[in-house]
Amino acid sequence: MSVSASLILQSISDGIESVTTECSRSVVAVGSMGRAGTGIAWDENHVVTANHLVAGSGRVEIIAGGREMAGSVVGRKAGRDIALVKVEGSLTPIGISADSPPRVGQFVLALANPYGGGVGVTSGIIAGTGQRVGGWWNFSVDDAIVTDARVNPGYSGGPLVSASGKLVGMNVARIASRGIAIPSGMIGKAVDRIESGRREERPYLGLLLNRVEIEFDGRERSGFVILSVEKGGPADAAGLKVGDIILSAGERSAGEVRMPGSLLPDGSTGKKLSLGLLRGGSYTVVETVPGGREVVD
Repeated sequence: MSVSASLILQSISDGIESVTTECSRSVVAVGSMGRAGTGIAWDENHVVTANHLVAGSGRVEIIAGGREMAGSVVGRKAGRDIALVKVEGSLTPIGISADSPPRVGQFVLALANPYGGGVGVTSGIIAGTGQRVGGWWNFSVDDAIVTDARVNPGYSGGPLVSASGKLVGMNVARIASRGIAIPSGMIGKAVDRIESGRREERPYLGLLLNRVEIEFDGRERSGFVILSVEKGGPADAAGLKVGDIILSAGERSAGEVRMPGSLLPDGSTGKKLSLGLLRGGSYTVVETVPGGREVVD
């Protein structure tokens, strides 16, 4: 191996070690009802963790920097697998990434400390973003970060950080050798809602949709065919019909999302939204105004 190659590898190794050491100060052990996982020091007195680790329990045991602390769940967004825990002690908050959104190909580290005995770390790249992932755990992750960093048992609730040591997301699951993480921006919004007591709403049109693959304009296209229209709902008011095939919503193409629930852009409630669709084989644009429906966690 050449001297220059050796120096490059040593520099990369030193960088990973430095980021791991820095972030380890904000990685805590979370224990509840026999379950062991990881948490992230969000501020000096609060830990963010995966709700499935603390479900059914109000009291939580926290180990941070070798110190045992008592914690209590002050709020949760069960449908997003996010819980906020208040601790009786002082924590070192993690830095939050200013990059928005996370980038495919971005190098990341997954950290964990499920038993309080020391931080473990794996590495990888972001393999996908903006996906809606659901499964056996009874919650779904909107705009999920998919990574090939190995998420071992105990990594749930732990941070996914960038090469600069900033929080990119929180690891919550592993599917087919891929790690699934909740974006840091979504975590921040959940914490704000928990602390303020504000209700969360998602835009809706009142449609039952199913994904279809069609040929249009000489190429294969992904779309969502309308199976039913809620009477009196926003879609009904806009004149949408059963059999219409939605190809886009605003600037978002149907091919960019995996699940119908992710088709409507965040923040579109009460605002005009153009739907590009096929009706009877012809392309048309229909103007809609999505309503808001409270998210029940």
